[in-house]
Amino acid sequence: MASFKPTKIQIYPQLGAKVTQDTLYWKNYKAPVQVKEFGAITNIDFSPLAPHNYAVTASTRIHIYGPFSQEPVKTFTRFKDTAYSGRFRSDGQLLVAGCEDSVVRLFDVSGKVALRMFKGHTKAVHVADFTSDCYHILTCSDDYTCCLWDIPNSTELTKYKEHSDYIRCGATSKLNKDLFVTGSYDHTLKMFDARVQKSVMTMDHNHPVESVLFYPSEGLLVSAGGRYVKVWDLLKRGQPLVSLKNHHKTVTCLCLSGNGQRLLSASLDRHVKVYNTTNYKVVHSFDYTASILSLALAPEDESVVVGMTNGILSIKHRKTSEEKQGPTGQPRRQPVFRVFVKGRNCVPKQDDFLVSKSAKSHLAKYDKQLKRFNVSKALDTALEKNRKPEITVAVIKELDRRGTLKNALAGRDEQNLSQLVNFLIGNVVDPRFAPVLVTATEMILDIYKAVVGQSSVVDRQLVRLQELVEREIDYQQDLLEVLGMLDTLFASTLPRKEVPCPGNSQPNGLLDTDVSNIE
Repeated sequence: MASFKPTKIQIYPQLGAKVTQDTLYWKNYKAPVQVKEFGAITNIDFSPLAPHNYAVTASTRIHIYGPFSQEPVKTFTRFKDTAYSGRFRSDGQLLVAGCEDSVVRLFDVSGKVALRMFKGHTKAVHVADFTSDCYHILTCSDDYTCCLWDIPNSTELTKYKEHSDYIRCGATSKLNKDLFVTGSYDHTLKMFDARVQKSVMTMDHNHPVESVLFYPSEGLLVSAGGRYVKVWDLLKRGQPLVSLKNHHKTVTCLCLSGNGQRLLSASLDRHVKVYNTTNYKVVHSFDYTASILSLALAPEDESVVVGMTNGILSIKHRKTSEEKQGPTGQPRRQPVFRVFVKGRNCVPKQDDFLVSKSAKSHLAKYDKQLKRFNVSKALDTALEKNRKPEITVAVIKELDRRGTLKNALAGRDEQNLSQLVNFLIGNVVDPRFAPVLVTATEMILDIYKAVVGQSSVVDRQLVRLQELVEREIDYQQDLLEVLGMLDTLFASTLPRKEVPCPGNSQPNGLLDTDVSNIE
């Protein structure tokens, strides 16, 4: 005897939802891990060396976390006031940070005491970064100046004072040790060349600049400030290319994906937007619980780390192939339970022989009733509260396939019939369910037309259902008429031969199309 096959619940696409490769890629992360810091998190920076630890700057401390650790593996606390911009050098051995007390400190990642202290600014230093040759440091301060420092001698090499307001962001070139860019609250971005005594390029962002970022080729520059993200062509003297306005509040930080093909921006509106760098359209978005101040991606986009104003550090790790699939290569069933043997967690190994047990299939309640040929009870179960409409439609479709739908609809009392008609009113005009529910509606009208007038409740529902269907038919007729008119208009706009037009100021003219008869 053939085994009973459960009712197949069809998965319908959500109206307006579009699943793309970007959606699948950026949703392939585990649930976020949250770590509480001592204050607002102003900067996150990944070490370029494996295992790619990351430095988190918050309050008066810089914590260094391992890729999967929830506790700091290293802490730098030698700051008298709020620390800013803790960044690694390209060899991962040194870390530099600014401070509210105007002193820049250089640390050995393996130690705790500051190797160097650079004093020369008079106000808070919000930007500190290494140049590409690893021997110099760029700093930007609220005293409107930016400086280049020599690491071996702890001396100031050059100081530039061209901005007229706080300098809150800056970026050094990875391809040229002499080039760097600064962004200020005076709404401007300036590019400097250390070989000359003044800026070589100026761009107007029109808003206080919060973040700047070089593209990997460094032919393009991205700036963020106000609600805008702007892209500049440096090869054309800072010509603006794109202006994006997709956030509702100030954009605070920028980041590039590992392959440089996706740009990420984070804002005080609690959203992270992902842009395609080809057409600069938003391809994905992340939501968070608080305003975002800092954002960083691990190499190969293995982790997304976000720092918020409430001191919460949110870490999302990418799912591995083993976590997507079970030991046999099949997709894991949810929820996943751990296996314990003698108090120890037993994890299958590569050389283990897996003895699979036949899992007993549990039928849904409506499937059990279908198996016993209780078609009316199966439909009643599918119509219960909190049931998804997809389930009810699937049961109706199965009953129609068996030829027993009319039997399941007949013989209903006032309450059951009212529940069924109410379901039809809510879903019959849904384009996903209409092909199935229209058949059920016709059967109900045929079965119960003889008893119309015996129940005021059912009568009102049937009238409402009739009005709903008639209105939908009118919509469809109007749509067909509009489509017909559009076809006529499109046919009339085909290319026409150009002929001389006497009395026209132009040398050539097009014959006017007579559309007076088009309705």
